[in-house]
Amino acid sequence: MSDATTHLLLPYILAAQAQKHVTHNEALRILDGLVHLSVLDRDLAAPPASPTDGDRYIVASGATGDWAGWDLNVALWTDGAWLRLPPRTGWRAWVEDEGLLMVYDGSGWVGTTPAALQNLALLGVGTTADASNPFSAKLNAALWTAKTVAEGGTGDLFYTMNKEAAGDDLGLTLQTGFVTKALVGLFGSDRFRLAVSADGSTFFDGLSVDNATGIVDQPRLPRFKAYTNYDNYVGVGTWTKIGLNNTDYNDQGAFDAANNHFVAPVDGTYLFGATLLYKINASATARMRGRLVLNGTTEIRGSLGEISATHVSLATAIWLQTMVPLTAGDTVELQGYFRVADGYFAADHTSFWGMKVG
Repeated sequence: MSDATTHLLLPYILAAQAQKHVTHNEALRILDGLVHLSVLDRDLAAPPASPTDGDRYIVASGATGDWAGWDLNVALWTDGAWLRLPPRTGWRAWVEDEGLLMVYDGSGWVGTTPAALQNLALLGVGTTADASNPFSAKLNAALWTAKTVAEGGTGDLFYTMNKEAAGDDLGLTLQTGFVTKALVGLFGSDRFRLAVSADGSTFFDGLSVDNATGIVDQPRLPRFKAYTNYDNYVGVGTWTKIGLNNTDYNDQGAFDAANNHFVAPVDGTYLFGATLLYKINASATARMRGRLVLNGTTEIRGSLGEISATHVSLATAIWLQTMVPLTAGDTVELQGYFRVADGYFAADHTSFWGMKVG
């Protein structure tokens, strides 16, 4: 029969043993040193000069002095002497100067933070994960940084997301108060899309990129081309709004055909152009002018054009083009003017177009 316990090596009180209290006290001393083990340090290879009763250390490799040969053992200062406590597999120790929990694996002390976490069903950081969100995090900032070449990495950083098939969805959902306001990714196809929503249910594509060609489309870009389907008569000496009552296209309804002008849906920079085709009334000597007007009163700088020579009916034209910053709600209209003699701006070939460019 052994004279000590298997795991902690506590001494047994043997039959007919004299001074049994010595053996009993020795066992208590070992228990007191090992239960809820907490050590002051794990980096010392030599005993400190002035230990306090009860101080404990994990002895570093290369131990010297009273600790010689005690590498990785627990050293307990008790009753004025160092007591060696050889560790067993599974012992845990709190290292006070590092705030670190260690475990003895049979050959050395290792940190309890695992080097790898594999096949976890749920992981919550600061919050509770569930079946719908197996990984959940509640925090105010997150950092991903590349592993450097000096650390054995490449210095690059890639964040990869993958879907099973082209018809599936893959993307980022951006929310306010858990109501989706934007989607970024591949939704229902492999085209890259950026879509926004006011209510989380109706979405508008702001940007779409064809993955086969790289061609960028802005489906909601305000743009239009309007034209007149009748000859607009203009008298002499009066700037007259051209009646552009039809559109070839009118994205977002930005051109108001009822009032013959463009209405800026949002703040931004807009590019406009126009064509005014002359049609004779009584005299080919009419001097033709055209311009674009902001909010019905202000001529837009750079938009004024004029032809003063003798015109050829249905052949002479003015082309106008300019760029202007607008505030949401601003209007832009096309106006024509004749000097010397009146005339018409011809149907179907008198047009006005524009789009947001910035």
